[in-house]
This record gives sequence, C-alpha cells and structure tokens, in this order.
Amino acid sequence: MTLPGGDDDRARSSGDDPSADARAIADAVERLANLWSVAAQEAAVRLSLHQLRALRALERAPESNLTGLAESLDIGLPTASRLCDRLEAAGLLERELHPHRRREVQLRLTLQGRRVLADVARRRAQALTCVLAGMTPADRSALVRGMRAFLAARAETSPPPPETP
Repeated sequence: MTLPGGDDDRARSSGDDPSADARAIADAVERLANLWSVAAQEAAVRLSLHQLRALRALERAPESNLTGLAESLDIGLPTASRLCDRLEAAGLLERELHPHRRREVQLRLTLQGRRVLADVARRRAQALTCVLAGMTPADRSALVRGMRAFLAARAETSPPPPETP
C-alpha cells in the first residue's frame, strides 16, 4: 500500500490532484477496515457488522428504544427488532419496560454485551498498535496530524456519516 507522500510516490503526488490522493487513501482505508474487521472477528463472541454496530449504538445511547436504535442504524423497525431478538438471545442486550411510558421498551446492554464491546475494542487497538509500531515516530505524527486535518475538513463540509464499529 502506498500513500501520498511516501518515498515512491513523491514524484506522482504533488498535492495538486486530490483525486490521486483520494485513490491512495481509499486503498489505505480499505486495508484498515479489513484489519478492523479481522480484529473484531477474533473476539470471544463473533458478531456480524450490524450486530456490532447495534451494540455500539446502545453503548453510546443507553436505554434507547427500538425506534431510536433503528434511526441510529438507518434501518427499518422490523430489521431492528430481529437484530435485537438475536442480540437478546445471545445474552448481549436486554429489553425492559420503560418506567414511565408503559408502551415503550428500553434496550440495554448486558454485562456480557459490554464485555464483548471491550474485547473488540482491545483487539482492534492491539492490531492498530502493531501496524503503527512499524512506522517511524515522524510518520506516526504525520498520520495523526493528517487525520486531524481530515476530520476538521469533514466537519466543515458536511454532516458526519453514521458511525461504524
């Protein structure tokens, strides 16, 4: 994988052609996504991408209801309900009646659900640390600066995309 600014890419990337840089970055992102996915699949409990996203959404918004979860994942209510059925059967989430609204059901992560998320996060951090260890401190610093600049530019140009696991 070659990113803009690497020794073998300096002649081709002058910084004037964002589309060339975009292609190189897209390749890096695809490889990072693969690293992310493999790390998640090595966790004690193997989850689908949708299941992991649902657990992460519930971690960010505890005591959500089914409608809130469906909206945060941009999926339909029937799909969200089936997803919750599977997560509940696996012991990763529980449904409880809302204490003040009788017709509403709250979704909560179980202790096991929190443990699974922590395990996935730990494995992902380890995988990323291994890759970063192969970079020089200057390259790591440049990557962090570049990512911060990317996030700042993204925040200025459009609303953020839905979060991924």
